[in-house]
Amino acid sequence: ISLNQLQSEQGGITEFKRVAEENVTLPCHHRLGLLEQGSLDIEWLLHISETVQKAVITYSGGRVYDDLNEEQKGRVSFTSNFLAGDASLQIISLQSSDAGKYICKVKNAGQYEWARITLKVVEKPSKPKCWLEGELLEGKELSLQCRSASGTAPISYRWQRINEQERAEHLPPNSRVNISNPGQVVLKNLTQMSTGLYQCVATNEAGQESCAVQVTVQHAQNISMIAGGVCGVVVGLSLLFLVVRLTIRRKEKKRYEEEETPNEIREDAEAPKAHLVKPSSSSSGSRSSRSGSSSTRSTANSASRSQRTLSTEATPHLTPPQYSHRQLERKETEPKRVDYNNLMKMGATPVMVPAQSRAFQTV
Repeated sequence: ISLNQLQSEQGGITEFKRVAEENVTLPCHHRLGLLEQGSLDIEWLLHISETVQKAVITYSGGRVYDDLNEEQKGRVSFTSNFLAGDASLQIISLQSSDAGKYICKVKNAGQYEWARITLKVVEKPSKPKCWLEGELLEGKELSLQCRSASGTAPISYRWQRINEQERAEHLPPNSRVNISNPGQVVLKNLTQMSTGLYQCVATNEAGQESCAVQVTVQHAQNISMIAGGVCGVVVGLSLLFLVVRLTIRRKEKKRYEEEETPNEIREDAEAPKAHLVKPSSSSSGSRSSRSGSSSTRSTANSASRSQRTLSTEATPHLTPPQYSHRQLERKETEPKRVDYNNLMKMGATPVMVPAQSRAFQTV
């Protein structure tokens, strides 16, 4: 017997069981329409609980009211000529909320007739979701999971493998079904023979739905090679980035040194050297008479020049206060000139020397 034909009577109550989204007709027949049609009343009620009920559709005062229940608005109607005795109720696109106890009440000229019907609405399982848990490697363990989000309980699950001819076949010998959770199948000790398409079928009294998942078992060596290749690419890119960065920094350093070189003070610059030139116009007498005073002056000048050269080389980067201090020390070390009166007291003889006659000339 199909589900659409299933109905029974228990204690004067008729029971219907239908699948969601289908249509159903709840029967209600009477003989009160032949009396006074002006006073005929027909009412369908839905008892949700012992204390809560809703009006589904009514006929009163020569008018039909079919919009009383917001959830069933537009889906309920009388199927035939309710005035002639057939007040059956039709419900289209059944929903789970339509399930309950229906009462058909007909009243005319003080007489009543009743009909009680129980409607059960079952939903087939929603399309299940299939997924994998575990590693797809040889020797590992893999779990196949399947679950429907909705549907009338109980829902049973069955796993099967689909071959290349799209035919269902048994699971591999190393598979185990979880008794506490029929939607789970465990594949132990995976091999290449475990590779294939697996299908899960969810079934209940209203129908069935299915989903499928592909299992591809890989060699452990292949995984190692792929991982090694990925690591190699990462290391190569890191080295390339490091080389580029070092090259850029080296170029920046070189450009900085080229820009700073003209602004630096040369510390190794040599002091100007003194050249001794023998004049052509000097005479032997002049040299002998000049020898005393010239020797004294040459010695003093040489000492002074040497002192200046040493001061320049020793203190190339002195600040202004330090430089002034060095100048004072240099002036203090210069030899003092001999006074004329003191020379006369010492018995020196004055000699007239031309201005351009010198034993040596400093250039």
